[in-house]
Amino acid sequence: MKKMIIIATYNEKDNIEKMLAEVYENVPDVHVLVIDDNSPDKTYEIVENLTATKYSGKLFLIKRAGKLGLGTAYVAGFNWGLARDYDAIGQMDADFSHNPKYLPSMFEALKTYDLVLGSRYVAGGGVVNWSLKRKLISRGGSLYAKIILGLPQNDLTGGFKCFRREVLETIDVNQLKSTGYSFQIETTYKTYLNGFKIKEIPIIFEDRVLGVSKMSGNIFKEAILMVLALRKNRDSFIKPRK
Repeated sequence: MKKMIIIATYNEKDNIEKMLAEVYENVPDVHVLVIDDNSPDKTYEIVENLTATKYSGKLFLIKRAGKLGLGTAYVAGFNWGLARDYDAIGQMDADFSHNPKYLPSMFEALKTYDLVLGSRYVAGGGVVNWSLKRKLISRGGSLYAKIILGLPQNDLTGGFKCFRREVLETIDVNQLKSTGYSFQIETTYKTYLNGFKIKEIPIIFEDRVLGVSKMSGNIFKEAILMVLALRKNRDSFIKPRK
Protein backbone atom coordinates (compact mmCIF):
# COMPACT_ATOMS: atom_id res chain seq x y z
CA MET A 1 0.00 0.00 0.00
CA LYS A 2 1.49 3.30 -1.13
CA LYS A 3 0.79 5.74 1.71
CA MET A 4 0.83 9.51 2.11
CA ILE A 5 -0.26 12.03 4.73
CA ILE A 6 -1.38 15.61 4.18
CA ILE A 7 -0.46 18.17 6.84
CA ALA A 8 -1.91 21.65 6.30
CA THR A 9 0.06 24.36 8.11
CA TYR A 10 -0.27 28.01 9.04
CA ASN A 11 2.20 29.38 11.59
CA GLU A 12 3.43 25.99 12.82
CA LYS A 13 7.19 26.64 12.95
CA ASP A 14 7.33 25.51 16.59
CA ASN A 15 5.77 22.14 15.81
CA ILE A 16 6.46 21.06 12.24
CA GLU A 17 9.97 19.60 12.48
CA LYS A 18 9.20 17.55 15.59
CA MET A 19 5.89 16.43 14.10
CA LEU A 20 7.57 15.18 10.92
CA ALA A 21 10.19 13.32 12.94
CA GLU A 22 7.49 11.48 14.90
CA VAL A 23 5.44 10.71 11.79
CA TYR A 24 8.43 9.06 10.13
CA GLU A 25 9.37 7.28 13.34
CA ASN A 26 5.94 5.63 13.45
CA VAL A 27 5.47 5.07 9.70
CA PRO A 28 8.93 5.05 8.06
CA ASP A 29 7.65 4.34 4.54
CA VAL A 30 5.04 7.09 4.42
CA HIS A 31 5.30 10.17 2.21
CA VAL A 32 4.21 13.52 3.67
CA LEU A 33 2.83 16.50 1.78
CA VAL A 34 2.88 19.77 3.72
CA ILE A 35 0.54 22.45 2.38
CA ASP A 36 1.49 25.81 3.82
CA ASP A 37 -0.60 28.96 3.32
CA ASN A 38 2.34 31.35 3.21
CA SER A 39 2.78 31.33 6.99
CA PRO A 40 4.00 34.67 8.39
CA ASP A 41 6.29 32.69 10.71
CA LYS A 42 7.81 31.02 7.61
CA THR A 43 6.92 27.45 8.50
CA TYR A 44 7.46 26.67 4.82
CA GLU A 45 11.17 27.52 5.06
CA ILE A 46 11.68 24.77 7.64
CA VAL A 47 9.88 22.30 5.40
CA GLU A 48 11.82 23.40 2.31
CA ASN A 49 15.07 22.73 4.13
CA LEU A 50 13.94 19.28 5.27
CA THR A 51 12.76 18.30 1.77
CA ALA A 52 16.24 19.03 0.46
CA THR A 53 18.13 17.31 3.28
CA LYS A 54 16.84 14.93 5.93
CA TYR A 55 13.65 13.76 4.17
CA SER A 56 14.57 14.08 0.53
CA GLY A 57 12.30 11.96 -1.66
CA LYS A 58 9.56 11.44 0.94
CA LEU A 59 8.66 14.97 2.07
CA PHE A 60 6.96 17.41 -0.30
CA LEU A 61 5.72 20.98 -0.02
CA ILE A 62 3.01 23.05 -1.64
CA LYS A 63 3.30 26.72 -0.69
CA ARG A 64 0.14 28.67 -1.43
CA ALA A 65 -0.26 32.41 -1.86
CA GLY A 66 -2.14 32.99 1.39
CA LYS A 67 -4.66 31.67 3.90
CA LEU A 68 -7.20 29.96 1.65
CA GLY A 69 -8.97 27.67 4.10
CA LEU A 70 -8.44 24.20 5.54
CA GLY A 71 -10.84 22.51 3.14
CA THR A 72 -9.17 23.87 0.02
CA ALA A 73 -5.79 22.77 1.38
CA TYR A 74 -6.99 19.20 1.76
CA VAL A 75 -8.60 19.22 -1.70
CA ALA A 76 -5.26 20.33 -3.16
CA GLY A 77 -3.56 17.54 -1.24
CA PHE A 78 -6.08 14.90 -2.31
CA ASN A 79 -5.64 15.85 -5.96
CA TRP A 80 -1.86 15.76 -5.57
CA GLY A 81 -2.01 12.29 -4.05
CA LEU A 82 -4.50 10.87 -6.54
CA ALA A 83 -2.40 12.13 -9.45
CA ARG A 84 0.59 10.22 -8.03
CA ASP A 85 -1.23 6.91 -7.49
CA TYR A 86 -1.20 6.74 -3.69
CA ASP A 87 -3.46 3.97 -2.36
CA ALA A 88 -3.96 5.49 1.09
CA ILE A 89 -4.21 9.21 1.81
CA GLY A 90 -4.30 10.48 5.38
CA GLN A 91 -4.76 13.91 6.90
CA MET A 92 -3.71 15.29 10.27
CA ASP A 93 -2.87 18.49 12.12
CA ALA A 94 0.67 19.69 12.79
CA ASP A 95 0.14 20.73 16.42
CA PHE A 96 0.29 17.26 18.09
CA SER A 97 -3.42 17.22 18.86
CA HIS A 98 -3.23 14.26 16.44
CA ASN A 99 -0.56 11.97 17.82
CA PRO A 100 1.45 10.13 15.14
CA LYS A 101 1.54 7.03 17.35
CA TYR A 102 -1.96 6.19 16.08
CA LEU A 103 -0.94 6.15 12.42
CA PRO A 104 0.17 2.49 12.24
CA SER A 105 -3.18 1.21 13.53
CA MET A 106 -5.09 3.59 11.27
CA PHE A 107 -3.24 2.45 8.15
CA GLU A 108 -3.61 -1.18 9.22
CA ALA A 109 -7.38 -0.72 9.57
CA LEU A 110 -7.45 0.77 6.08
CA LYS A 111 -6.68 -2.69 4.72
CA THR A 112 -10.23 -3.68 5.75
CA TYR A 113 -12.10 -0.38 5.80
CA ASP A 114 -12.39 2.46 3.30
CA LEU A 115 -12.24 5.40 5.72
CA VAL A 116 -10.67 5.33 9.17
CA LEU A 117 -11.46 8.07 11.67
CA GLY A 118 -9.30 8.90 14.67
CA SER A 119 -12.18 9.21 17.11
CA ARG A 120 -12.41 11.04 20.43
CA TYR A 121 -15.91 9.78 21.11
CA VAL A 122 -15.71 6.00 21.17
CA ALA A 123 -14.59 3.76 24.03
CA GLY A 124 -10.92 4.44 24.74
CA GLY A 125 -10.95 7.89 23.14
CA GLY A 126 -11.04 11.29 24.77
CA VAL A 127 -9.67 14.81 25.01
CA VAL A 128 -7.05 16.42 27.25
CA ASN A 129 -6.68 20.05 28.36
CA TRP A 130 -9.98 21.29 26.95
CA SER A 131 -12.28 23.79 28.62
CA LEU A 132 -15.87 22.76 29.34
CA LYS A 133 -17.04 25.20 26.64
CA ARG A 134 -14.87 23.62 23.98
CA LYS A 135 -15.95 20.11 25.00
CA LEU A 136 -19.59 21.13 24.67
CA ILE A 137 -19.02 22.73 21.25
CA SER A 138 -17.17 19.70 19.92
CA ARG A 139 -19.50 17.03 21.30
CA GLY A 140 -22.54 19.12 20.44
CA GLY A 141 -21.34 19.67 16.88
CA SER A 142 -20.79 15.96 16.30
CA LEU A 143 -24.12 15.04 17.87
CA TYR A 144 -25.94 17.68 15.82
CA ALA A 145 -24.43 16.37 12.58
CA LYS A 146 -25.05 12.76 13.59
CA ILE A 147 -28.77 13.40 14.20
CA ILE A 148 -29.44 15.67 11.20
CA LEU A 149 -27.52 13.51 8.74
CA GLY A 150 -28.47 10.11 10.19
CA LEU A 151 -24.88 8.94 10.59
CA PRO A 152 -23.80 6.10 12.93
CA GLN A 153 -20.35 7.55 13.56
CA ASN A 154 -19.67 9.48 16.77
CA ASP A 155 -16.79 11.84 15.93
CA LEU A 156 -17.77 13.80 12.84
CA THR A 157 -15.76 16.98 13.35
CA GLY A 158 -12.31 15.43 13.86
CA GLY A 159 -9.62 15.92 11.24
CA PHE A 160 -7.47 12.83 11.85
CA LYS A 161 -8.50 10.54 8.99
CA CYS A 162 -7.23 8.05 6.44
CA PHE A 163 -8.96 7.38 3.10
CA ARG A 164 -8.60 4.71 0.48
CA ARG A 165 -8.13 6.36 -2.91
CA GLU A 166 -11.38 4.84 -4.20
CA VAL A 167 -13.32 6.91 -1.68
CA LEU A 168 -11.80 10.19 -2.80
CA GLU A 169 -12.35 9.31 -6.45
CA THR A 170 -16.00 8.46 -5.82
CA ILE A 171 -16.99 11.47 -3.70
CA ASP A 172 -15.28 13.82 -6.21
CA VAL A 173 -13.09 15.96 -4.01
CA ASN A 174 -13.31 18.90 -6.40
CA GLN A 175 -17.03 19.16 -5.62
CA LEU A 176 -16.54 19.48 -1.86
CA LYS A 177 -18.11 22.74 -0.69
CA SER A 178 -16.81 23.29 2.84
CA THR A 179 -13.76 25.39 3.64
CA GLY A 180 -13.58 25.16 7.45
CA TYR A 181 -14.17 22.36 9.94
CA SER A 182 -17.46 21.33 8.30
CA PHE A 183 -15.16 19.85 5.66
CA GLN A 184 -14.68 16.89 8.01
CA ILE A 185 -18.42 16.32 8.27
CA GLU A 186 -18.90 16.61 4.53
CA THR A 187 -16.24 14.06 3.57
CA THR A 188 -17.48 11.48 6.09
CA TYR A 189 -21.12 11.99 5.08
CA LYS A 190 -20.44 11.55 1.37
CA THR A 191 -18.28 8.50 2.10
CA TYR A 192 -21.12 6.94 4.12
CA LEU A 193 -23.79 7.72 1.52
CA ASN A 194 -21.77 5.93 -1.14
CA GLY A 195 -21.69 2.70 0.81
CA PHE A 196 -18.06 2.67 1.92
CA LYS A 197 -17.02 1.01 5.17
CA ILE A 198 -16.02 3.42 7.94
CA LYS A 199 -14.10 2.55 11.10
CA GLU A 200 -13.59 4.70 14.19
CA ILE A 201 -10.35 4.09 16.10
CA PRO A 202 -10.07 5.62 19.58
CA ILE A 203 -7.56 8.43 20.04
CA ILE A 204 -6.69 10.78 22.86
CA PHE A 205 -6.83 14.30 21.50
CA GLU A 206 -4.41 16.61 23.29
CA ASP A 207 -4.90 20.35 22.87
CA ARG A 208 -1.98 22.19 21.30
CA VAL A 209 0.84 23.31 23.60
CA LEU A 210 2.58 25.63 21.13
CA GLY A 211 1.03 28.01 18.61
CA VAL A 212 -2.50 29.39 18.33
CA SER A 213 -5.77 27.55 17.68
CA LYS A 214 -7.42 28.22 14.31
CA MET A 215 -11.00 27.72 15.63
CA SER A 216 -13.33 30.72 15.28
CA GLY A 217 -16.99 31.60 15.56
CA ASN A 218 -17.35 31.86 11.80
CA ILE A 219 -16.00 28.33 11.34
CA PHE A 220 -18.57 27.03 13.84
CA LYS A 221 -21.45 28.86 12.11
CA GLU A 222 -20.36 27.50 8.74
CA ALA A 223 -20.53 23.97 10.14
CA ILE A 224 -24.10 24.43 11.40
CA LEU A 225 -25.35 25.74 8.06
CA MET A 226 -23.38 23.25 5.99
CA VAL A 227 -24.96 20.28 7.79
CA LEU A 228 -28.42 21.52 6.79
CA ALA A 229 -27.29 22.01 3.18
CA LEU A 230 -25.79 18.51 3.09
CA ARG A 231 -29.04 16.96 4.33
CA LYS A 232 -31.08 18.90 1.78
CA ASN A 233 -28.93 17.73 -1.14
CA ARG A 234 -28.42 14.18 0.10
CA ASP A 235 -29.52 12.32 -3.03
CA SER A 236 -27.18 14.25 -5.32
CA PHE A 237 -24.12 12.97 -3.46
CA ILE A 238 -24.68 9.29 -4.29
CA LYS A 239 -22.44 8.36 -7.24
CA PRO A 240 -22.31 5.31 -9.51
CA ARG A 241 -19.52 3.01 -8.28
CA LYS A 242 -16.88 1.78 -10.69
